[in-house]
Amino acid sequence: MNTTATLNPSWVLARRAAKMNPSVIREILKVTEKPGIISFAGGLPSPKTFPVAEFEAACAKVLRDDPQGALQYAASEGFGPLREMVAAMLPWKVDPAQVLITTGSQQGLDLVAKVLVDAGSKILVESPTYLGAVMAFTPMEPMVVSVRNDEEGIDIADLSAKAKDARFLYALPNFQNPTGRTMSEARRAALSTRAAALGLPIIEDNPYGDLWFDTPPPAPLTARNPDGCIYLGSFSKVLAPGLRLGFIVAPKAVYPKLLQAKQAADLHSPGFNQRLIAEVMKDGFLDRHVPTIRTLYKSQRDAMLEALAREMPAGDPDATLTWNTPAGGMFLWARLPEGMSAVDLLPYAVDKGVAFVPGAPFYADHGDPRTLRLSFVTPSVEEIHRGVAALAGAVKAYAAELDEQAIKALTP
Repeated sequence: MNTTATLNPSWVLARRAAKMNPSVIREILKVTEKPGIISFAGGLPSPKTFPVAEFEAACAKVLRDDPQGALQYAASEGFGPLREMVAAMLPWKVDPAQVLITTGSQQGLDLVAKVLVDAGSKILVESPTYLGAVMAFTPMEPMVVSVRNDEEGIDIADLSAKAKDARFLYALPNFQNPTGRTMSEARRAALSTRAAALGLPIIEDNPYGDLWFDTPPPAPLTARNPDGCIYLGSFSKVLAPGLRLGFIVAPKAVYPKLLQAKQAADLHSPGFNQRLIAEVMKDGFLDRHVPTIRTLYKSQRDAMLEALAREMPAGDPDATLTWNTPAGGMFLWARLPEGMSAVDLLPYAVDKGVAFVPGAPFYADHGDPRTLRLSFVTPSVEEIHRGVAALAGAVKAYAAELDEQAIKALTP
């Protein structure tokens, strides 16, 4: 009989592990699994947009034509024909050798962080900004600095004041997550010119740019200064998020290190999935498919705007939200009256059968507690109307509770 005591290992976590935190959005999505909850929380594309028949046919063709190649290890850079398609579809001259296929654009953010960020490095972000980007950058222990924004985009004066020694600016010019705002042409031109003068690289994240409703957004920042930008794109919003494929377009001076970081991370993104995407995209499929997504999402945005105006009209002191009108994408940004908190509102909303994402976590610093993000693309129009009515009821219930607490505080 072996009587030797078994010692438990002493796991010592890396310092960067302490910087890792769970996604606030992913935690809130667990709430939406309750039966009957209408969710405006997730940034999930509508399953109605997934081209199932096309992928079914592509699977059969890929496995019939080259099963060994499709199921074998593949090049770290990505499937050659897919890289060529990416280069050809972008609105500036791109060498396919600058395209790196990634496991979702989220991996692109992780690779950028590993290659460009040291502990203590200053990086600039919009205010607010995409939470997933901050999560990707944070383990590298940067100093994340927010730059002011208005409805046109980044405040150039504030950027100039904060740019000294910054490694890069991270920006989402098109239908930004979380606000849905779009950077104007004038602001893009000014930003591109000023960043070039400052020697400030730009990481341009564009997962939503094809989802415009009435008119396309202005040209990308990268098109104006390709050597000064790294461009991130995704197939998740226009084809299928479950395939987890995105891409980086990088200057040749940076590309080799991004490739090495990719090799260390996962060797390559799934080759079978890459061949499926390439097969589906050939013959101009996206030109036919994406307009159907735009039509659907525009109708759902309009339904949410109509419901908000009806349920929480301007001037109603008990249920007044303010909100924007996004010109594309998947999100609408709203703000509660003074003295309210979206985090505190959430339990009232869930109790009435609706969920959203509080806006404060999207700020790198000094988060606005009154803000909230509403996604309009997954619920049906009927669910949007019911969900907004429930949200209005939650705001009224929350306001009534605050009034009651204020009265109690004044009572001797």
